[in-house]
Amino acid sequence: MGIDMNQKKAKKKLGMRLMKSENPYLVLLSRLYRFLARRTESRFNKVIHKRLNMSRRNRPPVCLKKLMKNMENKEGKIAVVVGTVTDDNRVSETVPKMTVCALRFTETVRKRIIKAGGECLTFDRLAMRSPLGKGTVLLRGPVKSRETEKYFGPAPGVPHSNTAPRVRAKGRKFEKARGKRKSRGYKV
Repeated sequence: MGIDMNQKKAKKKLGMRLMKSENPYLVLLSRLYRFLARRTESRFNKVIHKRLNMSRRNRPPVCLKKLMKNMENKEGKIAVVVGTVTDDNRVSETVPKMTVCALRFTETVRKRIIKAGGECLTFDRLAMRSPLGKGTVLLRGPVKSRETEKYFGPAPGVPHSNTAPRVRAKGRKFEKARGKRKSRGYKV
């Protein structure tokens, strides 16, 4: 008997990742945007539906500073974040009036936006106000800024590699000799 080669090969996954969350609010939002993505020609709804189904790791938070920077000179538009909006202590100046839609807001950032005369929307409200995504600015947090990302990439020590080596400690005796310092032969 031979081996059935077709079954041995890895089958390519087709379609989108299904939501693992049991949060009823998220599940209903996913269904709403799946419907809107199917029934409208809007690419905005397809993107929102895809991002709602992403893992939490791929829905990083957006800080207030980034919101303010990206919403400069965009009065009347709605900032849309599929994730959490967090406060930023580095922002000392007053927050401009802006409308923001997100899955979650921290308490402090919600207070600051509302105090400035802005508005914090949920996605079901956004679907009522702008079903095709007109007048919106879609924003996203830094996906690659996780601690583990610095170890990924070409091997550490290879030319043009910025990958960090996995070391026990950061002392003088740990990967700090030849090739790392001018005083120890050469520095790459």
